Amino acid sequence: MNHQNMKLKKFSTQIDEAVLKDLKTYIKQSDRSISKVVSEAVREYIAKAQVRPAFRKAMDEVIEEHAELLDRLAK
Repeated sequence: MNHQNMKLKKFSTQIDEAVLKDLKTYIKQSDRSISKVVSEAVREYIAKAQVRPAFRKAMDEVIEEHAELLDRLAK
């Protein structure tokens, strides 16, 4: 997905002072904007959060399907 052509929307939030300090240090070192770093971080967080339920569902299905084998292996 090309994120360069996405429309930006202004919003306001609060952040821990120490995290903001680290963020400002990072943007100076990486020559990137706070907006780009925060957008990327939120995008990655959401992607990971969406994978977890799918992964857990798949794991539950495997465990249920192979419960007898897993039981025997555990002994």
